[in-house]
Amino acid sequence: MNNLYTNYFTASDISTLWDTYESDTIIKYGMKHFLQHVEDPDIQNILQETLQFIERNIHHMEELFKKANFHIPKGFTDEDIHLNAPRLFSDTLYLEYIFNMTFFMLDTYSLALSVADHKDVNDYYAKNLKAAISLNKQAKELEKEKAIYIRSPRLPHPKTIKFVEDKNYMTGWLGERRPLLGIEVTNLVFHSKRNALGHAIITGFSQVAQSNEVKKFFQKGRDISGKHLEVFTSILHEDFLSDGALLRTSEVTDSTTAPFSDRLMVTFVANLIASSIGQYSVSMSRSPRHDLSVQYARLMAEVGKYANEGMKILIRHGWLEQPPMAANRNDLVE
Repeated sequence: MNNLYTNYFTASDISTLWDTYESDTIIKYGMKHFLQHVEDPDIQNILQETLQFIERNIHHMEELFKKANFHIPKGFTDEDIHLNAPRLFSDTLYLEYIFNMTFFMLDTYSLALSVADHKDVNDYYAKNLKAAISLNKQAKELEKEKAIYIRSPRLPHPKTIKFVEDKNYMTGWLGERRPLLGIEVTNLVFHSKRNALGHAIITGFSQVAQSNEVKKFFQKGRDISGKHLEVFTSILHEDFLSDGALLRTSEVTDSTTAPFSDRLMVTFVANLIASSIGQYSVSMSRSPRHDLSVQYARLMAEVGKYANEGMKILIRHGWLEQPPMAANRNDLVE
């Protein structure tokens, strides 16, 4: 086989590595600050394990960039962290963050594995996917052990096989609505948990942001995530189902000293928003009831508008690193 063909790093290879490098450097400095303050030895162990995993990944990606003859991204560095800053989040929130971070890893690594072309990049993500699965299981079991894991509601077990006959199966706004499907409950609980965590993290960021513009951006995000949590919880309550999540704002300290740069925090929230839009779209496609589809579409539009505000802040302050892109052929001929 032609070595030039097999050794060439494609757009899929470089772009997935670039995105992962950016997000992993954020995680790296988050772990470093968390480890300065964690008290629970079990949570300390999983934070340390996560940091070691991320640092190995960063080193491996740098080697892949060199092999591809592509510059190593700046990502985030020591200038984006203030290790001496006081604790901003509790140990409980540290663990919640780790657990939810593994969802992002599983999505990112599985997609990258699907689209990457170069064997070395495929091998890299295949290995990481196995490690992320292990970390996810470890974090989930630790949450159960610490009694902070919230299970999905139980459903009745049907005694016979049935097929859908009612015309109200997809009814949402008009007519009698059927009870929620198990998959619809699953998605509502998942988004409740994500928004509860996001609400707590953005609340903390709003307390410590240096720029007034960034502070207002976080305050708006805090309000949006709180409202989305209420929407998902209210839908569950209509079927007399338990809350999908609890507010975690009490797990945020009263510190007003920033542990991270505004650039890192805004980028983190931008990544959180991008993930939310993707998850909402998946849930919309898996929710036959029309009212749920409309709710997801409405919430996606609101989050998309908020994401646009975040991108404008990053660009205006010169904080957005240029991702890999195609050549501008029009400029090349001028």
